[in-house]
Amino acid sequence: MTDRSRSNLFAEVPKRLADELTQVLLSADGIRIERIVSTAHRSPDGFWYDQSENEWVAVLRGEAKLRFDDESEPITLTPGDFLLIPANRRHRVESTSALEPTVWLAVFFSRSSINE
Repeated sequence: MTDRSRSNLFAEVPKRLADELTQVLLSADGIRIERIVSTAHRSPDGFWYDQSENEWVAVLRGEAKLRFDDESEPITLTPGDFLLIPANRRHRVESTSALEPTVWLAVFFSRSSINE
């Protein structure tokens, strides 16, 4: 029997993907942790994420450019970079690396969960 509580974030990373691969690693009251893998991905033209949850995201491998609706320039994230996207802050993926898969770790949690 396989222990589902133990794995590796870099296991079975596809080399090429037509769409982003999103896998829920953990889901519990008020929190969801996902592994996202993307290669040469970008949000569709005119599309903005506008989530009711907070999202803490980290790039583990590859590179990504995120843009916020209220900022003119994208933010580049490289391995080890992370940032908090507050609930309802409109954002989009401008690009991810075309040279290698970008592996993200995303933690979604409710607005009331933030300790500032």
